[in-house]
Amino acid sequence: MALNASTQMPHSTQDVITTLTDRGFAEHLTSLAKGTLTDFSVSGDTAGSFTLVSVRALPTDRVPDMAKKFVGSSVEVTQTEKWSAPDSAGNRTAAVSIAVAGVPVSVSGSESLSATADGSTFSIDAKVSSSIPFIGGKIASAAEPYLGKALNMQAAQVNAWLAK
Repeated sequence: MALNASTQMPHSTQDVITTLTDRGFAEHLTSLAKGTLTDFSVSGDTAGSFTLVSVRALPTDRVPDMAKKFVGSSVEVTQTEKWSAPDSAGNRTAAVSIAVAGVPVSVSGSESLSATADGSTFSIDAKVSSSIPFIGGKIASAAEPYLGKALNMQAAQVNAWLAK
């Protein structure tokens, strides 16, 4: 299943990157999902190219029914973002992957953060897939709306964080 989302933010691309790489922000975002941030790392210099890895233990109370038999009361979700250095306008791209431990659902694709006259645009273009024969497509389809909501929540929280 394709996952495409885009949102406008009234903040510079550098301010968005600074927020995304702030452990306090990652903890805040995770707490909103009633989860626990178990690992958070930034490798490289955020002024150039860098890799951001967030590992969260998230409750499964909102997991689609057809996937509940594969999970317990929580799942470990690892999100890896490999960000490019900014171009002359401040635009960046990232290869993104999301893996859910013990669940055959994954996300892979790209993110972009583009400078605009009023701030920036954050976009994701990814594919949600599942390796389970016959029902994998149904599980991926059921997971896609939840992942889309999570990405929109992240953008809204970046705005709120920067508005403080």
